[in-house]
Amino acid sequence: MPIGAHMSIAGGLERALQRGKELGCQAVQIFTRNQIRWDSDPLGEEEIRRFRAARKETGLGYLLAHASYLINLAAGDPALRRRSIGALQEELSRAEKLGIPHLVLHPGSHGGSGEKTGLLRVSRALDSVLKGEDAGRITILLETTAGQGTSLGYRFEHLACIRDNCRSAERIGFCFDTCHVFAAGYELRSAAAYQETMGRFLELVGREKVKAFHLNDSRSGKGSRIDRHQHIGRGALGLLPFYLLLHDRRFGKLPMILETPKGREGGQDLDQINLRILWRLRAEKDPPARGSEGGQ
Repeated sequence: MPIGAHMSIAGGLERALQRGKELGCQAVQIFTRNQIRWDSDPLGEEEIRRFRAARKETGLGYLLAHASYLINLAAGDPALRRRSIGALQEELSRAEKLGIPHLVLHPGSHGGSGEKTGLLRVSRALDSVLKGEDAGRITILLETTAGQGTSLGYRFEHLACIRDNCRSAERIGFCFDTCHVFAAGYELRSAAAYQETMGRFLELVGREKVKAFHLNDSRSGKGSRIDRHQHIGRGALGLLPFYLLLHDRRFGKLPMILETPKGREGGQDLDQINLRILWRLRAEKDPPARGSEGGQ
């Protein structure tokens, strides 16, 4: 089961892979561009060459790209929706050139026009993106969300609805975020609850369509609909959900990506601390006691 983290592209796209390798990651997620700006410089041939060389040198076999948070395919404003479609087309093109097979995408926010209308907008926008000549072969992974504001994707049914109303459904997959799912109201903190929640998720989206997981504890409580990531074992989820996921044979080959807060603690990189906790949980035979914390 490949475990890794979202890595910064500061200093060049290839640096994200090198940083991941230094931490012991088996999988890495990146933004392929500045995710808080609409405009970006096109990828140069030398930039692409360095990235592909770094991938070969590091041996990282599992790469994900994450789309910009500015993209909102559910937007009621037609101009914003058109701009979002164009930005997503660019994201797909960049991932294709870099050889990254999956692009994680938040479904978007309906802005008050209603969930049904918003979900249909997302499906139509995805059709527009995926029918283009530059769409390539990348699979878009719709991510579960916490449901802040008018965000879509906080119910598993939302994701299934988007896919089912998309003419290019074969190009749609899914990414399960532990923090988001918990904040949206799903329970994960016991073996029975984990099986019930995961069973419902797989029933609606299909096991073969789940392509990645984001592993994050939650600063906020169950059903809060507040998206606040926390370090593994230090939040409201505790360690047990991560143990259960890491021992779930249905997902043994899927990348598990940390998106926990960055920084240092006690002279150690916080990603390294979180990774060690996950590695330990994966190696342990017995589940941790409920309420136990991660520590170092």
